[in-house]
Parts: sequence; C-alpha cells; structure tokens
Amino acid sequence: MLRMAPSHVDILILGAGWTSDFLIPLVQDRGIIYAATTTTGRDGTLLFRFDPDNEDVAPYAALPRARTVLVTFPLQGRGQAAHLVNMYQRAHSIDTNASDAPNWIQLGSSGAFASDAHWVDSSTPVNASTPRVAAEEELLAAPLNGCVLNLCGLYGGKRDPRGWVSRVARSKEAVAAKKALHVIHGEDVARAIVAVHEAFTPGRRWLVTDLHVHDWWDLMMVWGPQAERLARERLGAEEAQGLDYRRWVTELMQEQGVRALPRDTESLGRVLDGREFWQHFGLWPERGRVFEDEGVLRAERTK
Repeated sequence: MLRMAPSHVDILILGAGWTSDFLIPLVQDRGIIYAATTTTGRDGTLLFRFDPDNEDVAPYAALPRARTVLVTFPLQGRGQAAHLVNMYQRAHSIDTNASDAPNWIQLGSSGAFASDAHWVDSSTPVNASTPRVAAEEELLAAPLNGCVLNLCGLYGGKRDPRGWVSRVARSKEAVAAKKALHVIHGEDVARAIVAVHEAFTPGRRWLVTDLHVHDWWDLMMVWGPQAERLARERLGAEEAQGLDYRRWVTELMQEQGVRALPRDTESLGRVLDGREFWQHFGLWPERGRVFEDEGVLRAERTK
C-alpha cells in the first residue's frame, strides 16, 4: 500500500536501499518526518530515478520539500551533483542561498582517500580524479556546500561479513596479503546521518568507522568454519574445496613470527582513524567489535 508522503519532510532519502533498513526505524522512533524514493516505487516509496541528462523538473516536483536530502547512491563525475541539486531546487522554487534551502548529505566510501599514509583520517587528501570523488568534491564546494560521509565496510542485516572472507581470499597466498578491515554497522550509519541532519556541517567530509581496526587473520580464525560453509553455498562444493582458513592463518603466524592475534596496527598497513566525526558530534558507535557467538553473527554493544 502506498504511503502518502507529506509535502514537507525533515529528511528525504534518495535511494531507499540497505541504509534505509536502519535509518527509517531510527527516524520513526525519533519522530523525524521522512520520505524515501526507489527506482520502482516499491514498499510505499516514491518513484524516482536520477537521470543526469534529463532537464525535466517533473520528477523532482513530485518529491516533497525537505530540510535534509540524503543521497545514498553514488554520483559520477563533475556536473552530476550540481544537476541534482539545481533540478530539485528549481522544481521547488528554492534559491541555493535561501535560508530554507535543503542541506545535502552524500554517502561515500572510505576508498576515496588517496594517501599512502599509514593512518588515514577525515583530513587526509582524497583522489579527486575518480568520478565518484569528483562528484563528492563538487557537492562539498560552494555554492552547494553539502556534506559527505565516507563510510568503511558496511555490515548488519543482510550484510554478513563472514561471507566476505571467501570473496577476498581463497588461497593461503591471498590470506597472507590481507591486513586491516574497517567496518561500520548500519545502526551507526543511521545515527551518523541523523547527527549531521540535526547539526549540519557544510562543506565537510567525514570518515566514519566503528573506531576499531580489525585484523583479517583474527577474523578468519574466528569465522573460518562458517566462512567455508558460506563459500560452499555461494560457489559450490567443487569451487570451495580446499578452503582451510584456520590452518592457513596458523601456518602464516608461524612463518612470519606472529605470536598472537590480533596483530598490532603497525603491521596492518593502511588503517583508518574515525575519531574526529564522533568527537565532533559528541557521540560514539553503539555497535563495536564484530564477533561470532553460537553460529550467529552479531555485534557487541560498546560498553
């Protein structure tokens, strides 16, 4: 059944995918008025498909006016961010510099940061030569003055990190190359979005993590049997034959002189420092270190 969207909302979610599974319950709980779009109009969402070449304002006029517009899908290259903002604001007769102009939040990836430095944080330079980052830079710059949340590995709900193991490593040699993993739970992504909505930071790019540096070897030791089972289900028994993550990690520890897991951050290559975002907003992640308990993936709430 179609949920009728009000003409004015607090948050308009452009692209109600995985993120909305966590964001919508949170905004409902807090009494934040929202509307959400999908390319099919499914599940009571508004039908909207972004076309960077379409000058027709009608699709934008069908959307409600919002205090914050959240863009969950990646924009690509210079011009797309400006087109999206300008078309929406033209459809609603909003001047970019008006006091009631919406704030724009773009979700991005922690892969945007270009530095080879050991520690990466919100101030680390980005690789603006990539189409996705170029679009983010356009949104951040005047006169748009948007905000970008660069998120690390997303998990929770349908995203099970145990299934990532066989995607990133299917041999002992591949396991040897794996170092740091950084993640953020969907619930904390939702909390980060609401924090920016309530105290907008124009022109800011934030790196958002769960404040942990996870060691792939450590996780493979914990998740090994479950990761192998998921690999058999995904790849088939023949393709997954021979996977033995715990044995491989143990052998590598012996070969490389690693006495215990997790390895120290100095040996994990590029690592992410997400403190600045949480400190700025006076928050902290509620979902902490991922672990396995009785065969069910869950997240330990930070105490």
